[in-house]
Amino acid sequence: QVQLVESGVSLVQPGGSLRLSCAASGTIWGIYDMGWYRQAPGKQRELVANITSVGIIMYADSVKGRFTISRDIAENILYLQMNSLKPEDTTVYSCNGFIVVTGSKRVFWGQGTQVTVSS
Repeated sequence: QVQLVESGVSLVQPGGSLRLSCAASGTIWGIYDMGWYRQAPGKQRELVANITSVGIIMYADSVKGRFTISRDIAENILYLQMNSLKPEDTTVYSCNGFIVVTGSKRVFWGQGTQVTVSS
């Protein structure tokens, strides 16, 4: 059974910073791409940032220069460093990973974590 569990401080003031973590656990043979997504109420889920197993990274235009995605491959942990946060960054953030398990490979999702940017 594979699980992705997000964690991180959930409330920050505008202009502040926080770091989200996503830890993958279970019987994992390997992880290809991992990414962070966010979805505000009434809106479609959007890709925030994605990182491949060889370190190729892409960001949504709205977060370029402010957010940094990284991963600890040995520990199966994904990070999202969020700087210069804006109120419009407030929403639920979820991580995912394309994971190789016994006999198959598929996308797994975390449960999501609320990030609130407010004074």
